[in-house]
Amino acid sequence: MSLVPSVDLSDFISGDPKRKEKFIQELGKAFEDIGFVALSGHFLSEALVANLYDEIKKFFQMPEQVKDTYEIAGIGGQRGYTSFGKEHAKGRKEGDLKEFWHFGQYVTDDARLAKEYPDNVMVSELPRFNEVGQETYEMLEKTARYVLRALALHLELEETYFDDYIANGNSILRPIHYPPIMSEPKDALRAAAHGDINLITLLMGAHGKGLQVKNNRGEWIDAIAQPDQLMINVGDMLSRLSNNKLKSTIHQVVNPPKELWGSSRYSVPFFMHPISEMPLNCLHNCIDESHPKGFEDITAGEFLHERLIELGLIKE
Repeated sequence: MSLVPSVDLSDFISGDPKRKEKFIQELGKAFEDIGFVALSGHFLSEALVANLYDEIKKFFQMPEQVKDTYEIAGIGGQRGYTSFGKEHAKGRKEGDLKEFWHFGQYVTDDARLAKEYPDNVMVSELPRFNEVGQETYEMLEKTARYVLRALALHLELEETYFDDYIANGNSILRPIHYPPIMSEPKDALRAAAHGDINLITLLMGAHGKGLQVKNNRGEWIDAIAQPDQLMINVGDMLSRLSNNKLKSTIHQVVNPPKELWGSSRYSVPFFMHPISEMPLNCLHNCIDESHPKGFEDITAGEFLHERLIELGLIKE
């Protein structure tokens, strides 16, 4: 059993003040205690989820030479395909045992941001791939907006505090394929222990063992969602903004038992990023004598750039 708490977003958007407050309290407690929560009541339909998995499996099953044509040089992996073993966790040299795709923001009303972000990469062999990816992106972004509104209230901010920062934010939808393991990995995991960079992450596909979270006692526990739930966790940006009141928890994806090495694993995280100008300066109401300011002032864009260098995705 997963020890990660469960919440239902329909409580927050129900129009019932008691249910709304219940959601805020449960979400805030979970993010202060362990930094993870399993969320139902989101905006993804079963049909959309099924269509997305169908499309991403088709993509990752294509020949390597075809997939490689979608790996775009010079953009730090921000869009399109990243091949197997390219990314590693902060502080590690071994590449993670995964390949992935990046869908990015769809800017329609801001010429400056449209120019700042790389274009999404179109997969000509799969006519529905990009359409389904965009719809999933937009539904997860909508879900994340309400989660951040609840967190704003928990942090005693205006409910819409995050809205302008995440509108046209630099968010990423990342379908990941962990291929079958063909030989004994040399110190490599499917995804080595790491914290996420962003504000919050919404994860599809945490329905079986693999994802593990490090709790406050330093123990690794399984984080398993129900089929209709998303696993949501705090990222380093939100932890920094809240002066570590909300916990960015270290997590990993471990390799399966040897008898399951021959099977693929798929997961789809949505990394909710703000616009690069958002200040991540510690909120004044999260600083007191017992909790002195723990981080230097920085913008989201500056922080992201630092971390992409640490991950090996861009060069200094």
